[in-house]
Formats: sequence, structure tokens, C-alpha cells
Amino acid sequence: MKDKGILIHFQNHLLAQGDELATIQAYGYDIKQFGTFLDQHGNQFTSATIKDLRAFVHSLFDMQLSAVSINRKISTLKTFYRFLVQTKVLSENPSVDLGLLKVRRRLPVVLSVDEVEAIVEAADTKTPLGLRDRACLELLYSSGLRISELLDMKVNDLNLKEKLLSVIGKGNKQRLVPFGRRAEQAVEGYLDAGRPLLLKGRSSSNLILSVRGRRLSRMGFLKILRGYLLKSGVRKKVTPHTFRHSFATHLLEGGADLRVVQELLGHADISTTQIYTNIDREYLKEVHRAYHPRA
Repeated sequence: MKDKGILIHFQNHLLAQGDELATIQAYGYDIKQFGTFLDQHGNQFTSATIKDLRAFVHSLFDMQLSAVSINRKISTLKTFYRFLVQTKVLSENPSVDLGLLKVRRRLPVVLSVDEVEAIVEAADTKTPLGLRDRACLELLYSSGLRISELLDMKVNDLNLKEKLLSVIGKGNKQRLVPFGRRAEQAVEGYLDAGRPLLLKGRSSSNLILSVRGRRLSRMGFLKILRGYLLKSGVRKKVTPHTFRHSFATHLLEGGADLRVVQELLGHADISTTQIYTNIDREYLKEVHRAYHPRA
């Protein structure tokens, strides 16, 4: 791929502005794919035109990618070319007229309160790992954390007395998030009887530890979660983010203000939070259909 140095410069820029590693890797994959496409057509990043960008998008259709996946790649290209203009690598942005595809927004999977309880209760609190997993699941649901926020959390970010978490979110933005009594009990149990045994005499500032006493990885947690889904009998397609969706939806169903939920989730734009009002409306319609005699 030509212009490899430009891609590295772009990724360093994303890292410096506080983007998550997973985001940077996804951007890198998309830009490399575009670079390979340009190579095959005797072109490069700095000489690509809107015609080249649209040809690339058409090639994604030929690969039968979903509209959502194609839109992600289009957004990546637009971000990439904005960066090239800002850093004066280019004087004009060829992606300005590259539009996103219209996509019917799918509502995220949301767990019921009973399903959340079934998954959380599946953790065996008689073992250090079970205590850790219970604390993770309780915090994800009680505070609506992203999985990266949970796994990056330090012990000093936790204020048990005030029931508050200091969270570093997207864009390196800090916010304070409360957690409930059950999460407090789970975290206390983990700190007292779980974490010290996982440390095995070593020291670590990370709150959530692996069996080797190091920071638990995202893939490690996904494997753990799959085990609890099987054990609990919950058959929905559940990811760590499902707990965040459920947190927001249950707050709004209980009457919480949308702006407050936005603050708790750390959303920069309230339109991102508004998807949960759509979930709430779907829930109301479902109840209406189920119980109204003339629905």
C-alpha cells in the first residue's frame, strides 16, 4: 500500500486525541482496505478524487457488505480526509460530497430486569473469579459503563463511600457516575475476598484483574460473559454493551430525564441518547398490543 506514512500519521493523531485502541484499529483497517483498492487502480491517497471514493463504495456493495458497515467505512474516509486537509497534506477534501447511505436504524437488544438478574446471579460468589465477575456485571448494569471504561478502571477511580465512579470515556473525557447498593456489595466482596487472591502478592492499580493478576482483556471478558449466558438460560444476543443499553432503557422507563441519562452515558450529542426513547416507545406499543382489548 502506498502512502503508508500518512496512515501512521493519522493513527498517531487519533491516539493523541484519546480515541480508543479498538477505534483506531478499525479506522486503520478501513483505510488500508481503501489504500489497497487505490493500489489496484494505480492511485494513492493524495491523488484520489470523489470518483475514486465512489468507486470504492460501489466495490463494497459488490462484496455484499451491509449498509451499516459501508457507512462506517464512509465515515472513516471522511474523517481521514478532513485530517489530511487540516494538516495541509491536501488543499481540498475529495470526500466532501460523499454521502452516507440511508439506513433504517435498528433498535439495540435490551434485557429485561429479570434477565439481568439471571445473568448476574449466575456468577458463583464463593470463588475469587466469581466475585470479580459479579462485580463486573453489577457495575456494567448499575452505571451503564462501556466495557473499555470498566476494564481500564483503577482502584482509585472508585469511591465506595459516595457510591461514585470516576470514568474516563471517549475523547479522554471524565465523568462521575453513581452506582447502586447491589453493585456496592458486589464490589466490596470482590475487593475483600476476590482481588487480593488474584493479585497473589503482586501489585496493580487496575480494579478488574485476570486470573494472572493483570488487567482483564476485552476478549477475556467476552468469553466469561458467554459462559454466564449459557448458565443463565438467556438466549438473546448479549454483549457487554447490552448492559449499557439496558441501563439507559430502564432509567427512561422509570421516568428519568433524557439529559440526565445523556450525562450518565457520557454522550456528547443528545441525539445518540434519543435512540433509547424509541426503545421506550416500542415497549409501550408492545404493552398496548398485549393488553388493550381492541389493539
